[in-house]
Amino acid sequence: MANKLHVTLKKSVIGEKPKTRATVRGLGLRKLHQTVEHNDTPDVRGMLHKVRHLVEVEEK
Repeated sequence: MANKLHVTLKKSVIGEKPKTRATVRGLGLRKLHQTVEHNDTPDVRGMLHKVRHLVEVEEK
């Protein structure tokens, strides 16, 4: 069973570069304080590293 990550958007993407906005959108986050669940894979970890200043990650 793969580990799960709960990702919550904590800061707005207003003023961020288009690539950063696209990464947040690619994670499935649209609104502030929205939480989504992802499998813990290297691809997802890379996306989270790029937007680490905007999101909060909790391992389950």
